[in-house]
Amino acid sequence: MKRSLFIIFLLWYGCARPTTSEYGDTQSAQKVRQSKNGIVVTGHPLATEAGVDVLSRGGNAVDAAVAAAFSLAVVEPSMSGIGGRTQILIYSPDTGFHGIDGTTAAPSDYDYENAPKKRYGYPSIGVPGVVRGLSKALNEHGSLQRSVVMKPAIDLAEKGHALINGEAIRMAMVNEQLNEFEGSRQHFLNPDGTPLASGQWVVQEELAKVLQSISDEGPDVFYTGWIAEKIIADNQANGGVLSMKALAEYKAMDSHIVSGSYRGHDLTALWMPAFGAITIEALQILELLSDDLSTSQDWGENVYHAIEAAYLDRREQKTLADADRLTSKDWAEKRAAEVHNEQAFIDWTSLPESFTAPMGHTTHLTVVDKNGMIVSLTQTVGTIMGSKVATPGLGFVYAQTLGGYLGEVKGGDRAPSHISPMIVSKDGQPFLGLGAAGGSRIPSSIVAVVSRIIDQGQSLERAMAMPRVQPTDEGIDIEFTGQDGFTLADSAYFATMGHGVSIQRKPGRFGRIHAVMKNKEGDGWIGVADPDWEGSAGSPK
Repeated sequence: MKRSLFIIFLLWYGCARPTTSEYGDTQSAQKVRQSKNGIVVTGHPLATEAGVDVLSRGGNAVDAAVAAAFSLAVVEPSMSGIGGRTQILIYSPDTGFHGIDGTTAAPSDYDYENAPKKRYGYPSIGVPGVVRGLSKALNEHGSLQRSVVMKPAIDLAEKGHALINGEAIRMAMVNEQLNEFEGSRQHFLNPDGTPLASGQWVVQEELAKVLQSISDEGPDVFYTGWIAEKIIADNQANGGVLSMKALAEYKAMDSHIVSGSYRGHDLTALWMPAFGAITIEALQILELLSDDLSTSQDWGENVYHAIEAAYLDRREQKTLADADRLTSKDWAEKRAAEVHNEQAFIDWTSLPESFTAPMGHTTHLTVVDKNGMIVSLTQTVGTIMGSKVATPGLGFVYAQTLGGYLGEVKGGDRAPSHISPMIVSKDGQPFLGLGAAGGSRIPSSIVAVVSRIIDQGQSLERAMAMPRVQPTDEGIDIEFTGQDGFTLADSAYFATMGHGVSIQRKPGRFGRIHAVMKNKEGDGWIGVADPDWEGSAGSPK
């Protein structure tokens, strides 16, 4: 035990605290915004501005969310893009909850057993879903013309923008892989193959043309028109598995809504290929583990066990019967009892890489409009720059979908992931919309913030700033956040509970949440961008 505590002491004092230079000047962005006129919260200030512009033009929350999502495809390509996947949860005061599945998919004739197992590159590329997913949201729930909603993204690509610091850092991290592919060198590197620099002005003429065609002609041009033809010609010439048939067959789907409750609050999320059921399950387990989560130690220990217990079921999500079972109170009681009897153990050795990666990616945005419509939207390309492949002349990267990173994705399957947009309601009225980026740490970050608000009575801003925990194959990761964070005494406590403790000080290691919450003290809403990222919150004047 003494050796364990000494190791914790070295970890605690031996790690450098994060500085803004590691992930961008987050202090310059508006992190908190309060408004009666609607709020947009995204992972990039320019995407937030795009959503606010659309709200200012009379658009609703869906219009603004779609505008922001297309804009993120331009300014944050390391995290998401039109070659990737999306999951969208919508609440309308008039029609209730809706879900949209725009996840990447394997072609129906894909032979998983005999296909190359490549973590990145052309064999890892599946059918993109973002364009169909965003278009479905706009067509079914938006109020403005596609040309109005897509104009901010087209302008950003055509006129250019200054590369944000974090994006430059992320691109530099995969510079070697990007140099392997002609299109990636053309669109995302300097002519000599070096990384783009922070602050460098980036103009994306080819991507602007692609976005303009989608704006003018609709999503079919991406799946059956000239864009599709260029995608397939490049893919097939370089060992990919896509075909014109596979693109043409792709449809964005209505998602199955899953629901649960936490201490008298209703939880609404999305079923597979999103992990909403797992997030709900974890909260319902947490409710049974303790009635008092007021101290850091009790809170951390119980959240750790709730996440670990729920994560036992990540590979058990197959049918709608499973959705009902995993979100039931009876199942939560079973898993909670296993925690108390020390029977809940994850076999870390059998999990795909996406289940265990210490640093997850993705981007999330949340929007509420003046009428109370809420959109919680997550989109991703997988790890940094996804497949690392861009087709020459198109200007966007494709997501990682095939090849094993996400586990088995067989012919016709949609790629499962930890994406988990959520809306929390009280007495039938939604008051909190949130979601996260961060791979396998998405559900745990959502559980942390929801618990901080409901169990500890924290404001949204403080709940987002307070430290989080994550079970790992070596024990427990705890987040260092400085003021009001975990202490050395807390670390020692977790060690005495039998955990190997790792203190994580670098930013972005515990999910990045962007959220909106009903103002408790008056009219309107409050929006908060995760303090661990470069995002912002904005609203119309």
